Amino acid sequence: MSRRTRRWILRVLLCLGIVYLKIGGFSSVVALGASIICNRIPGLAPRQRIICQSRPDAIIVIGEGAQMGINECQFQFKHGRWNCSALGERTVFGKELKVGSKEAAFTYAIIAAGVAHAITAACTQGNLSDCSCDKEKQGFYKGWKWGGCSADIRYGLGFSKDFIDAREVKQNARTLMNLHNNEVGRKVLEKNMRLECKCHGVSGSCTTKTCWTTLPKFRELGYILKEKYAQAVHVEPVKASRNKRPKFLKIKKTYSYQKPLDTDLVYIDKSPNYCEADHVTGSLGTKGRVCNKTMVQHISGCDLMCCGRGYNTHQYSRVWQCNCKFLWCCYVKCNTCSERTEVYTCK
Repeated sequence: MSRRTRRWILRVLLCLGIVYLKIGGFSSVVALGASIICNRIPGLAPRQRIICQSRPDAIIVIGEGAQMGINECQFQFKHGRWNCSALGERTVFGKELKVGSKEAAFTYAIIAAGVAHAITAACTQGNLSDCSCDKEKQGFYKGWKWGGCSADIRYGLGFSKDFIDAREVKQNARTLMNLHNNEVGRKVLEKNMRLECKCHGVSGSCTTKTCWTTLPKFRELGYILKEKYAQAVHVEPVKASRNKRPKFLKIKKTYSYQKPLDTDLVYIDKSPNYCEADHVTGSLGTKGRVCNKTMVQHISGCDLMCCGRGYNTHQYSRVWQCNCKFLWCCYVKCNTCSERTEVYTCK
């Protein structure tokens, strides 16, 4: 969530604090504040709006988690033709890619993981009212003792599922795809939870060992999901015989009804090339994009990003004081260093 959005929400809450002094009731302020904030967030589904109004303390955390997912998406694809350009323009809740491509699959997975990660972290830090540390991580276990504050990952995963999945109200193939990829993102987070331990004893001995679970670095999840993106499975819907609504997804171009693995990212539409600007696909095109000439060309270099149009070379010079030494007494003597750099942008 941007600083500007957070400042706007805080201003609303400060105004509501003045209302609170006049009407004298905390519950009235919370209800009024949640109603104002949640009704002004574009793109929320009805169920999401209800959750927002019932848990106003969580809505900023949800926004931060979704933004964390968007930032990671932009990092992972910064050298590609598509660089998550359709994300984060209106609101972190409502914007989506209209094409059910591999890029959309990654987007949904990383944002679902981001919300679960942020909610779990907020619980551990005591920033949310209805959760804290994992209370089931107590007592002795396999020769060591649970201690510290274990991250309550089940709460974070459940909250992410309730809120993120609530957007999927339509009964179509895209809904099945989105729900599947949401779950993949959460599974990646759950599988990569860490166990940290600390030894206690005299002179560095490990007489007693206490352990607790912690969240993984979000960058690790980004790399894992990027690998799954590269191996995403093309699927198609299987419709029910009566109402002809899609019932489940099966792997495309197979004669059997083989379903994809629940750990696979899936997509229903082929990806566009993202070379030209197109609001439907969410592509801004690659004209003017900075590219990396030294990278492997067929993977992410200038030739690939620029779609065969070539690139422009820009030369810049930088001059600064370097190799500074303090001389007695009393002044500093420096050399002048310079550097020429080249920047490449797509034509």
